[in-house]
Parts: sequence; structure tokens; C-alpha cells
Amino acid sequence: MENQKETLVLIETGMGDIKVKLYNDTPKHRDNFIKLVKEGAYDGTLFHRVIKDFMIQGGDPDSKNAPAGKQLGAGDVGYTVPAEFVYPKHFHKKGVLAAARQGDQVNPKKESSGCQFYIVTGKVYSESEMLGMEQQMNKNKLTAAFNKLVQQHMKEIYKMRKENDEDGLYDLQEHLVAEAQVETDSLPDFKFTPEQVKAYTTVGGTPHLDGEYTVFGEVVEGMEVVNAIQKVKKDRGDRPVEDIKMKVSVIE
Repeated sequence: MENQKETLVLIETGMGDIKVKLYNDTPKHRDNFIKLVKEGAYDGTLFHRVIKDFMIQGGDPDSKNAPAGKQLGAGDVGYTVPAEFVYPKHFHKKGVLAAARQGDQVNPKKESSGCQFYIVTGKVYSESEMLGMEQQMNKNKLTAAFNKLVQQHMKEIYKMRKENDEDGLYDLQEHLVAEAQVETDSLPDFKFTPEQVKAYTTVGGTPHLDGEYTVFGEVVEGMEVVNAIQKVKKDRGDRPVEDIKMKVSVIE
């Protein structure tokens, strides 16, 4: 698998060309992307959502010939792709290709959109900011464990609230906090890898997206085009005022 040649894809735009390679260890995303490219599914679609220092997004089938001002981003191809997190090997450094998806509330398995993708631009972080993010991630782990326990005790909580049993509620809260602490203490602390720290403090990226969205490729040429696209004038929905159409082909 490691020695298998990586597929290269060319994204042509009026602002220049972007060449991306697709990772072999995210085969479902790789194969789906190649299939759509070969079917011409992306030809004439737009980079419909661009946010400076964050990412440029495209691949919405509804963006083909979309009238000016039309809100885009909800189009799909009728299926999703199961998440393929190869983390921490693949992370959201500047220049990676990743799959867009619907939010956790409707998509708890974090399955990817069948067609929409984004290229990360992100920003450069200091080492102290990275440290702060690590601490926040570990704090979030405790909150998540506590909230899960609260859900399991909802009947009891409702009953105590109904009876205005403030002492009971306080005791239960203390007990659940202690239980959540024990649960999270048994888990390893979240830490960025040296590779992540190096990338995020030099070229930059979007670390808060790690482990949330599938990263399945990266730009190998044309990053200056991506940088130019992220800076274009856009409307309130982050859609570029002047359409940035793409034509996508597999480099055989």
C-alpha cells in the first residue's frame, strides 16, 4: 500500500491551476473523488465558499450555472462517504484536501459529503497557542464525560427539580463531577504530535478541525492559486462575487 503510486488530480480555474495528490490510505474518499472527476461531476462547479485564513470550498453540484447571489452549499450527490480518519498522520495543515460534511447533530458518525471538499489555508499559531488548545481539548473531554453522565441521570434530576430538592441536586452534581474526573483521568491527555506542532507553527492550518473531518489529499502545486482565491471579494454568504469555476481531471 505504501509503495502504491498516488493519484494526481488537476483543478483548473480562471485564476490558475491547482494540482493535488490523493492519499492511498483513505481509499473510499480517493476512489469516490476519482469517480466523480472522471464523470465530469465537478466541471463547471464553483469554489462557492471562501473564508480567508480558513479554507476554500467547492464541489456543490447546485453551483453549476447558479445565479448571482444564490446561497450555495446544500447540494449533494445523494450519498455520503464513511469517515476515514487517519489521525494523527493526516491533519489539517495548510494545503490539505478534506471532505465537507453535515454537522454532528444530524451526522454523529461524521460521514463525509459525497462530493463537497475544501482546501485548507488556515493560519500560523504560536507554540503557546498550541499549548492553550491542548489544555482546552482536555477540559472539553471532562465536560463531555460530565454531560454524558447527566443525560443518564435525567429522570432523577427532573424528579429532584420537581421536588425543589436543591441539596440532592448539589450532591448528585458533585458525585457526577467526581465520576467524570475518574473517567477522564483514565484516558491519555490530548497532545499534538511534534509533526502537528511544527506544521501549525510554521506553515499553519486549522487544528480545531482535526479528527472531525476526513483529510484525504494535499496540494502539491499551485498553493499560490489557493491563496489568491481565499482573498477574493465575496458576498455575505462567503460566496465569491465573481464566479470561480473549476474543471477537474485526473493526471494519467
